[in-house]
Amino acid sequence: MTKRKIRVLLADDHALVRQGFRLILSAQPDIEIVGEAGNGREALELVEKLRPDVVVMDVAMPEMNGIEATRRLAALAPRTRVLALSMHKDSVYVREILRAGARGYLLKDAIDRDLLAAVRAVASGEAYLSPAVSEAVLSDYRRHVSDPLDLLTSREREVLQLIAEGKTNKEIASILNLSVYTVDAHRGRIMEKLNVHSVSELVRFAVRAGLVD
Repeated sequence: MTKRKIRVLLADDHALVRQGFRLILSAQPDIEIVGEAGNGREALELVEKLRPDVVVMDVAMPEMNGIEATRRLAALAPRTRVLALSMHKDSVYVREILRAGARGYLLKDAIDRDLLAAVRAVASGEAYLSPAVSEAVLSDYRRHVSDPLDLLTSREREVLQLIAEGKTNKEIASILNLSVYTVDAHRGRIMEKLNVHSVSELVRFAVRAGLVD
């Protein structure tokens, strides 16, 4: 039984870039190029018609950029995955398009092998980041889209759980062997980090995070 090919749509406003990518990708037995778009709006129209598995999406395009197109694509065709393409290593570009829903980020000067690895990874549901996109970018991404719980120290998470269980500052102090003032300071920092303003909001957060039933 022949395996179904990965259906790819190329979205880039430079015909030469698309041509180069088409040559590399269509030479592979497991990949087929189903269409090409010159801007984000065209890309969305073609996705609706062709339902590709992967869109190789340039971040900077006229009329509608890749970030906005990726954001809309998530609602339009949730099964189509986006591999973002950019000349920029800057964390802000990476962060914005990953936040918009892209599954991978490839630098335009990547070697052929990286492009093929990226398309195959994204098609199979994995994430892919260009090797040249530095650790700094990765850590920036994690910092901005991390689980809010990750912002808390392990001690603060302990305090949060006890607050959510309805314990008073005095009871928490006694359980954790801390002073009431320290518990109060922890509570203030937790609220600040989670951007909540009341104990009931804290409890709701803890329930959503699965800390308490």
